[in-house]
Amino acid sequence: MRRPLAILAGVLLTGALTLPASAADGDEDFTIKDPRITESSGLAASRQHPGIYWTHNDQDDAGANLYAVDSSTGETVATITMTGVGTPRDVEAISMGPDNELWVGDIGDNDGVQWPYVWIYRLPEPKTLKDQSVRATQYVVKYTDGSRDAESLVVHPKTGRVYIIDKQEDGGHLYEGPAKLSPSGTNTFRPTTPVDLWATDAAFSPDGRTLAVRGYFGGIAYDWNNGDLKRLERINVPLGQGESASYSRDGSKLMLGSEGAGSAVVAEDAPGSADSSSAGGSSASSDNDSGDGPIGDIKVGAVVVVVACVVLFGLGRVLRRR
Repeated sequence: MRRPLAILAGVLLTGALTLPASAADGDEDFTIKDPRITESSGLAASRQHPGIYWTHNDQDDAGANLYAVDSSTGETVATITMTGVGTPRDVEAISMGPDNELWVGDIGDNDGVQWPYVWIYRLPEPKTLKDQSVRATQYVVKYTDGSRDAESLVVHPKTGRVYIIDKQEDGGHLYEGPAKLSPSGTNTFRPTTPVDLWATDAAFSPDGRTLAVRGYFGGIAYDWNNGDLKRLERINVPLGQGESASYSRDGSKLMLGSEGAGSAVVAEDAPGSADSSSAGGSSASSDNDSGDGPIGDIKVGAVVVVVACVVLFGLGRVLRRR
């Protein structure tokens, strides 16, 4: 009986090794290989398709496109063209909401343009990954305190409520949208609580209990606390023009991406894990005791990082591209 068992074991092992690439867990580093994706400004893990991450350019000459990237290969496996929307201006964020719906934030202000309103798009994530057009719903958004520069849009995975974080050098605010957005009128977002970071993206943990906010030079994990943010720990981010963040599908990793052709996505242990804490995370009290100012990790090693960014990317590009 040993020979048949050995044959069976070999068959099972071979099958395990030849699983489709898209069956990967999506919790390891990868590089985006699609030459069309040169300004990856947002990242969202698919729940229907393990190992798949959705991304987009902040300005795409090809149209209103979203790209499904297989993290096990770095290749694009589907391109979605959104229909039913106008010409995007500065798409900065993407988030996965309840019921496998993708939310896209056309909320930036490239080249310093102050728009009187911005747009959010909502569309169902396709059940089949192939090149296709998908009709999206477009929402008009304004802020109670005038136009804002923003790059972070998150949708709570349990309630479906939409939030935006504005981008301010001295720290911004979390803006809360209406409980349900209206496609026919203007949706007003109001500031609710400070965010101590020059935010370039953010992401909710799959259980909705933690909000991770990243910037160019660092990040902060917050206890969501029903929207009354409580600082938990610092987040280490890779060097570069960091523009995107997403939790992995299972919530074990925080995936941090950047702009540029052939850009890398780096997997860090999710905030709150033992590994993340030992790697340099700290509580709010210890951060305050160390003398960090209101923008937290932006000031930690800022001089070194800024010099590196100047050399690698050019200061003009870092400040201009939002």
